[in-house]
Amino acid sequence: MTSHTQDLRERITRARYVLFDFDGPVCRLFAGHAADGVSRKLVGSLEARGLRHLLSDEERNATDPLDVLRAVHRRCPGSDLMVDLEELLTQEELRAASSAKATDFADLVVRTWAARGARLAVTTNNSSRAVRKYLESRGLDVYFAKRLYGRTADPGLLKPDPYCLKQALAALDADPVDALMVGDAPSDLLAAQKAGVSFLGYARNGRKEKLLRDAGAEDLVLSMDRVLSALRD
Repeated sequence: MTSHTQDLRERITRARYVLFDFDGPVCRLFAGHAADGVSRKLVGSLEARGLRHLLSDEERNATDPLDVLRAVHRRCPGSDLMVDLEELLTQEELRAASSAKATDFADLVVRTWAARGARLAVTTNNSSRAVRKYLESRGLDVYFAKRLYGRTADPGLLKPDPYCLKQALAALDADPVDALMVGDAPSDLLAAQKAGVSFLGYARNGRKEKLLRDAGAEDLVLSMDRVLSALRD
């Protein structure tokens, strides 16, 4: 066993508090309800209001609905339009939660980490309502209690801002040095760094791995099975 492998195992097993990103480490939220289709609905909503001009051509073709939300926020912060768009995105995420695909081994990781005494929370850019719906469908909600910290009405507080992580740490009364965040995007890594929390990257494919490596992530797993094995040793 290499020293890095041993260090990674210890980081996993010693974590007293675990903050999960949702879409990626826990499930693929848009597996059955494509994210680019949701983006088109948000853009279509703007066009129906005669507000096509709010977005650039690049923004109108965004495949991530959060990019559309952020773009409108930059031009219309705190507006009724933002409230309506955020609610539309939430409704689409709730629909997506019904067909989300569980990340391999994620359910067991959640149950095993909790059984070892770790306290868990979700820190995500998705709606906490969609998170709750999915967790309840898998019987996992009991492991998180009400510690689901998702998107607020202010897209400026989305990760990489550490706002949702700090909310979770406060609710857990946790020292950041005792916490570990599991995420699959550079924004998760940056938020963890800003919150003073250790980071474990999950990369389900080569593209995700490269993005995390390029962002400076040192601890990565390509399957949640690696985490499960560490917890069971």
